[in-house]
Amino acid sequence: MTNKKELFYEVLTQDESNTAYRFKEEKNYSVDEIQKTFRDLELHQIELEMQNKELSRAYLELNDLKKRYFDLYHLAPIAYLTLGEGGIILEANYKASRLFGLNVQSLIQKTFSSFILKEDQDIYYMYKKNILHEIKRQPCELRMLHSDGSVFWAQIESNTHDSNGLRVYRLIISSIARRKKVEEDLRIAAIAFESQNGMAITDENGIIQKINPSFTTLTGYTEDESVGQTMSILKSKRHGPMFYQRMWESINKTNRWQGEIWNKRKNGQIYPELLTITAVISSDHSVCNYIASFSDITEDKKAEAKIHRLAYYDHLTSIPNRRLLQDRLTQSIATKSRDYLLGAMLFIDLDKFKLLNDTYGHDIGDLLLIKFAQRLKKLVRKSDTVARQGGDEFMILLEDLSKNIEEAATLANQLGEKIFESMEEPFLLQKHEYYSQMSIGITLFDGKNTVEDLFKRADIALYQAKHSGGNTLRFFDPQMQANLDTRSMLEKELIRALDKKQLKLYYQPQVDVDSQIVGVEALIRWDHPEHGLVYPKDFIPLAEENGLILSISLWVLETVCKQLKIWENNSKLSKLEIAVNVSCRQFRQSYFVRQIQNIMMKHAINPSLLKLELTENFVLENVEETIEKMKMIQNLGVSFSIDDFGTGLSSLSYLARLPLNQLKIDKCFVDMILQNKEEQMIVKTIITMGIGLGMNIIAEGVETMAQKKFLQDNGCLFYQGNLFSKPVVVEDLERIIL
Repeated sequence: MTNKKELFYEVLTQDESNTAYRFKEEKNYSVDEIQKTFRDLELHQIELEMQNKELSRAYLELNDLKKRYFDLYHLAPIAYLTLGEGGIILEANYKASRLFGLNVQSLIQKTFSSFILKEDQDIYYMYKKNILHEIKRQPCELRMLHSDGSVFWAQIESNTHDSNGLRVYRLIISSIARRKKVEEDLRIAAIAFESQNGMAITDENGIIQKINPSFTTLTGYTEDESVGQTMSILKSKRHGPMFYQRMWESINKTNRWQGEIWNKRKNGQIYPELLTITAVISSDHSVCNYIASFSDITEDKKAEAKIHRLAYYDHLTSIPNRRLLQDRLTQSIATKSRDYLLGAMLFIDLDKFKLLNDTYGHDIGDLLLIKFAQRLKKLVRKSDTVARQGGDEFMILLEDLSKNIEEAATLANQLGEKIFESMEEPFLLQKHEYYSQMSIGITLFDGKNTVEDLFKRADIALYQAKHSGGNTLRFFDPQMQANLDTRSMLEKELIRALDKKQLKLYYQPQVDVDSQIVGVEALIRWDHPEHGLVYPKDFIPLAEENGLILSISLWVLETVCKQLKIWENNSKLSKLEIAVNVSCRQFRQSYFVRQIQNIMMKHAINPSLLKLELTENFVLENVEETIEKMKMIQNLGVSFSIDDFGTGLSSLSYLARLPLNQLKIDKCFVDMILQNKEEQMIVKTIITMGIGLGMNIIAEGVETMAQKKFLQDNGCLFYQGNLFSKPVVVEDLERIIL
């Protein structure tokens, strides 16, 4: 029994990674002896369990090892064969069966060498000899035959083992067809390495494995400096991420990409190259390598650029010529048909240019043309085109101005005015100072125009400018020209209006349910010397556009705070709130909070009497920034009201977060409140919501007692409108209250 137990424990000491039972070298048991031992162990299992529970557990593990051996051997992903004397196959697993195209039983008793290609028999003979004499243990690579007659490359690893006095060979066979295919592809690719093109081979991760001599010649990087790096060492940074993203999309989709790219040599020089990247695909359809081939196309680019410049650029001024302008104009018109943005054409002609040539010579005239072109280029956007039509005529193509025709015309006119302003500085023409004058014709265009039509219209507009005496600007549309003239005049007069004290504040009372005045709203008017009283809708948008609104808004705040200080000592006026409209441009100024604080400190007013009115849509732009700035101002003691509430696209979630004291119901709802049930529902909703958020509600534009009653019945307790008083100057307001 002792010997059997020792034998059993010896079995337990076997190496589980081996594919057969191995015993310690100093013991030599035959298979029959082991099997007999197993039978004896089974007959004495009960006795052994009673004597040694640990031995019983080991027995169960041994059975498990038997099953595991079967799985490891027969279901292994690698082909296993056991060869006896003469190379007869004694055992084979399922992977070997699939590798040779025969079932396991058909493989057994066949000679292994019969599956080796005749030309490689000697290779196997030498390998077997080396294994037998333990001379060389490296794997052997040779070609083998499938049952269907096809040939495949295989790698063989072998060791010997003595079993019952007989020597057997354990073989591990792996198909290396894929690797051989890759090696063949690389061998073929290596032939191309002697070409004049720079070449690099990378692995599947883009790591450079090999370069050819031309790679070093073109880039300056040696093999030692390149291998182990990626092709990104050549990046010039002239291409953005989207360029490389599209490149790899093409490679991943078609296994190839070719195109022009800007790369950088080792010395920092950036150059253009024609690059081709090809993916090498293995037999399992995965990428195993990338081959990059490139050539320097600097000279090609120079020749191409020279031809392009001669064809499309003016030889004197180096700006686009009429041909390039026509091409860009054609593209622009096509774009306008999709995006509906208007463009503009400016046709410029230098006045009295012939006189300059006749007086100082053509060299001076040419110099003026060059400097004039340079000055024009500084005035336009990068997306615009300044071109020379010929002689002393120039054209400017303005793209993507606006969908609104009036706004597009304004922008084109503004550029024209800038051009005239730039001419106030003289041109230094050698020793001569020359003040140039010009005429400008402008036409707008959309996707419905033709190139020929635009040139004709611009020419007609230029003729109108010259016919008017020159040194002026004209639009093709006479009515548009008249509108722009009016607007331009109004803008100039508005600039002078502040200095001449033509702007005035009117005040409209705000009352409670008992019609008692509790506050006023400051409303600006322009007392024009010729046109009379001009209302905000006619000049505030213009002031917003040209930036004058900042000066006007500052004047309004100063005036209101002065008025609050004046009323401070009058018991009937000292508690009146004044509401002031704040423009978007004014509120967005980084110093607006500090400006409010400084004005209030300057006049030493009670901040609770100052109320700032913001429009609904404006508040919902850049909400987080708006909330933060409103809270800073509210901390100064100033309150806020939302003007024209209900006319915009409100977001209740943001509304609840805004530090508001008041909602103002817009006049458009009040006007229809008695005729339209939908308007009534909207007003009721606004009132309920505002009260729920802890705000007081005021309605503007109240004209009748019936409107006031409806509002009062539904919880709106403050009103503003002509029913109580029209906007009046401060003297009339004081008379009403006092």
